[in-house]
Amino acid sequence: MSRKHRRSAAALVYDAQGNDPAPRVIAKGYGMLAEMIVQRAKEAGLYVHEAPEMVSLLMQVDLDTRIPPQLYQAVAELLAWLHRLESGAEHAPESGVAAAQDVTDVVATDIADASGGAPRR
Repeated sequence: MSRKHRRSAAALVYDAQGNDPAPRVIAKGYGMLAEMIVQRAKEAGLYVHEAPEMVSLLMQVDLDTRIPPQLYQAVAELLAWLHRLESGAEHAPESGVAAAQDVTDVVATDIADASGGAPRR
């Protein structure tokens, strides 16, 4: 299978209350390594979000490196998705859309504030 069609995966870590000013890429890989990353995440009870465009961007970030400011908004949306899943809001009615955007805005602002930059829109 060509590299273009191989599965890829990237893992992020972010502790808004800790010492991480922005999410970091802590694992990434193609093929069997990607499968192992996803499998281990699921075994650990972590959520796996499959967005090829996001993975493609994260694959360009060096390991153990903070995401660049250009990805703050996209990663904030990912973290907002996770927050909705954890809070059970994924089943919320249409009024949940504004709340989800509020969470995204807060996360993007937190990332920007912690790293000294501004969220990109």
